[in-house]
Amino acid sequence: MKEKLIIFSAPSGAGKTTIIHALLEKNLPLGFSISACSRPLRNNEKHGIDYYFLSPEDFRQKIKNKEFLEWEEVYHDNYYGTLFSEVERIWKTNKSVVFDIDVIGGLNIKKVYPKESLSIFIMPPSIEILKERLLLRETETIESLKKRISKAKEEISYAKQFDRIIINDDLEKAIEETTKIVQEFTG
Repeated sequence: MKEKLIIFSAPSGAGKTTIIHALLEKNLPLGFSISACSRPLRNNEKHGIDYYFLSPEDFRQKIKNKEFLEWEEVYHDNYYGTLFSEVERIWKTNKSVVFDIDVIGGLNIKKVYPKESLSIFIMPPSIEILKERLLLRETETIESLKKRISKAKEEISYAKQFDRIIINDDLEKAIEETTKIVQEFTG
């Protein structure tokens, strides 16, 4: 099996996570990459399932040791990243690695593994529809919605740097299209 990486990025509310979950349920040779973070564990989360939870000191040490494929300090002492060991873990099972990652992280992975990677950007049909989807979640304040929409516009500006853009205006069609693209890539 060739070692492959499938990178998914999208603005919040575009449907990326739903599409990834549907793809992972299709019994394809895919393994989901678990990210590392330095934030505290939340109530229902489990180390090694949801994230690899590290202290800020441990995270910085792994950065120094060049153990991260990509990483970012989102806020002071609040790091997120992808360990090389996670990619190796999945490749050892003869599966392609699937990433659910922010735009910059995704593009950084593509730089490290240009030939082995397929980058897919999940595009909302419009900013208005994205706003409606975020409102339907009932998790946003007016202020957080404004921030998400502003961030979405910035993220969309990077879409052309991805190998493929899937417009999620019909979820079933988007899942079907994504599955076909991934099957072609992983061969």
